[in-house]
Amino acid sequence: MNSRQRRGVILMVLSALCAVGAFAGVLSVIRDVNSKVGPEVTAYRLKSDIAPYKELTADQFEQISMPRRWLSETAVTSLSQIRGKIAVTRLQKGSLLQNDMVVDRPALQPGQQEIAIMIDASTGVAGKIDPGSRVNIYATFKAANDKSKDESKVIVTNARVLDVGKLTALDPSQSSDQRRTSAAEAVPITFALDTADAQRVAYAESFATHVRLALVAGGSQTSVAPGDRTYTLDQDK
Repeated sequence: MNSRQRRGVILMVLSALCAVGAFAGVLSVIRDVNSKVGPEVTAYRLKSDIAPYKELTADQFEQISMPRRWLSETAVTSLSQIRGKIAVTRLQKGSLLQNDMVVDRPALQPGQQEIAIMIDASTGVAGKIDPGSRVNIYATFKAANDKSKDESKVIVTNARVLDVGKLTALDPSQSSDQRRTSAAEAVPITFALDTADAQRVAYAESFATHVRLALVAGGSQTSVAPGDRTYTLDQDK
């Protein structure tokens, strides 16, 4: 083997050693990245803002993957975790969904039943009453004849709200101007009531001129004296 051949062999050996060293370096970088990143898991990100106390549905979130070590312990990793839940605060678009962002939807207590009625949007319900709120329910009745009087009655006190639906046009064929004039928009409100109060609400929805809600201050329980449950205009004279 002449000197030129020896130099060629040496260069080939050096090239092989460099290739092995480079490959070992790449493996070392990959191992280092894996040790820092770790396996990926599923998480969920909000597609848009969600208002407080609104029930959560799967189509409000997009599935993403991210390293487990970068995900907080409270992160939601399965949409089964939000079944029957509502947002506890306003949720921002792009946020990762966490368990502490949601709470259980208000549930019925023993002896209670759900009853839903449509409440005129003009009574100030919109944006004021949420699931879990306490309200007093008022109903106004027209006089049956010339000998009787128009009356306003407190039919239920401290009614617990289970759900607040979407604003609905009672007559979709009307124009927006007509709906504003005739107050033909209403919100379905679901209450948790005992049998007697549910009957009162059903009766008022069927026969009262108007049914209105009065929000009770958070954490308080109001009581209405029997003499104050019915009001007629001549009481102020």
